[in-house]
Amino acid sequence: MSFQVFGIPVSRGVAIGRAVLVASSRVDVAHYFVDEADIPEETKRALRARDEVARELETLKQELPDDAPQELAALLDVHLMLLHDEALIDATKQWIVERHYNAEWALSAQLEVLARQFDEMEDDYLRERKADLEQVVERLLAALSSDAQGAQLGAASIVQRDFDGEDPLLLVAADVAPADMLQFKKSVFQGFITDIGGKTSHTAIVARSMDIPAVVGTREASRLIRQDDWVIIDGDVGAVIVNPSPIMLEEYRFRQRQSELERARLTRLRHTPAVTLDGERIELHANIEMPADATAAVAAGATGVGLFRSEFLFMNRGGDLPSEEEQFQAYKAAVEAMGGMPVTIRTVDVGADKPLDRMTANELRHEHVLNPAMGLRAIRWSLAEPAMFRQQLRAIYRASAFGKLRLLIPMVAHLAEIRQIQETIRRVKQQLADAGQAFTDIELGVMVEIPAAAVMLPLLLPHVDFISIGTNDLIQYTLAIDRADEAVAHLYDPWHPAVLQLISTSIAQARTAGKSVSVCGEMAGDVAFTDVLLAMGLRSFSMHPSQIPAVKQRVLRADAGRLAQALPMVLQAEDPEKAAQLAFATPGRAQ
Repeated sequence: MSFQVFGIPVSRGVAIGRAVLVASSRVDVAHYFVDEADIPEETKRALRARDEVARELETLKQELPDDAPQELAALLDVHLMLLHDEALIDATKQWIVERHYNAEWALSAQLEVLARQFDEMEDDYLRERKADLEQVVERLLAALSSDAQGAQLGAASIVQRDFDGEDPLLLVAADVAPADMLQFKKSVFQGFITDIGGKTSHTAIVARSMDIPAVVGTREASRLIRQDDWVIIDGDVGAVIVNPSPIMLEEYRFRQRQSELERARLTRLRHTPAVTLDGERIELHANIEMPADATAAVAAGATGVGLFRSEFLFMNRGGDLPSEEEQFQAYKAAVEAMGGMPVTIRTVDVGADKPLDRMTANELRHEHVLNPAMGLRAIRWSLAEPAMFRQQLRAIYRASAFGKLRLLIPMVAHLAEIRQIQETIRRVKQQLADAGQAFTDIELGVMVEIPAAAVMLPLLLPHVDFISIGTNDLIQYTLAIDRADEAVAHLYDPWHPAVLQLISTSIAQARTAGKSVSVCGEMAGDVAFTDVLLAMGLRSFSMHPSQIPAVKQRVLRADAGRLAQALPMVLQAEDPEKAAQLAFATPGRAQ
């Protein structure tokens, strides 16, 4: 049966493929692909787990006291029957062999299939046996988790595989944590669908960095879509079409081909300098999560890295922090990959929707009870962990000896924080000098993402070398909207007059003070905002590498001077978005 689900479009384009349900609400297991050579051992893991659980159940049955209710023995018999049913184990083996899923993933995938079958049964007794099935699977997963050989295989976390000749795969999940999204980068998935999230949730951000279609905030997609369903993701309008008709499938395949042709056309601009019609040179920098992303940035024509999100180095580590040497090598690799172009490294920004495994029980308790976006995160967490902060700063300063580096501090709201940061930097530089480590002086910048920082910017500017406007959080805090909450996502509005006023004023004040300013939030990579940001005087944008060609095309067609003349009408309008469409669509601007 064909049906549609609607959500929030966060990454444009069309993706068509088979649904892969991950991170089921019933079970939380590791998901990774096993190599071809490991498939026999992975199937043996599933069989060993079955045999172990069977022994457990038989032992429990034998040890039942004589006066135990007969229902208990009957229940154990039901569990044993389910355990040996070919619909469970044989089908699980099929997921391993055909899809290369690890045993845990294969088992949870088959649970999804069988649970839906139980839900559709008319007989009440049979329908209630779903709970027994879930209990059996929980036992199997527990047995698999204690399998030492499986743990060794799982450590490899093979997420890159060649599926030549097989159907494309689309990821469907209730949510995907930022660290897990990082694992899925360069994976086989051609698109993402999640139940929760907003336009600037980190699932959305990483999906855009992968340049694949994504729809978030669908609320119930992971419940409605079945494992292996044919699905179309329309990332332009936020539609998810399940089991489409042949006519609809052909229509979307045509759109997919058109989109690919447009992308190919835009890639021809990668070596063209970004200069407006009236001669204003614009810097188009890239946002990256890992050093390897710098290669894609260069290939896309980026003129530097405007935001290196260093927190991704701290994730998926089982609670351990990266050492100074590991961080140094990562930052050095990014600097060298950019070939002399500037690299701006943001100090670790954890908390909120990016918690670390090592956060203390007290911190995690508060993260769940209170509003995490306003808790101990970003620079607040760094200053609360001085040893960790000094270690990161030492690694950054050491990497500065190999290229042009800049240091960016997130979530600054107080002058006292800047003074504390500067004192920490002074101590770090002294430590490096005493140890004979090479480093250079690097520019210090702060992110303007809290309204307080935007309002008091004239007081902050004398103490820093540059600012970077983080529009994602600036919008969130200005409008009191949790940007990861789909329930209020419709209120998250980059065109809100207050947001535009804060951005425009911040750009003007930085330029007046002779300090460089950039925008590194999602507005920078959205062509709908290119004109208005140029009109405000912005000359440095930072975005995902995949967004650079489209923004560059927009820049090449713009007359910055004429756009600036129309800006007051936009900023004073009740509906700035509509006013911008009218004000910037003039004969003076190349279309």
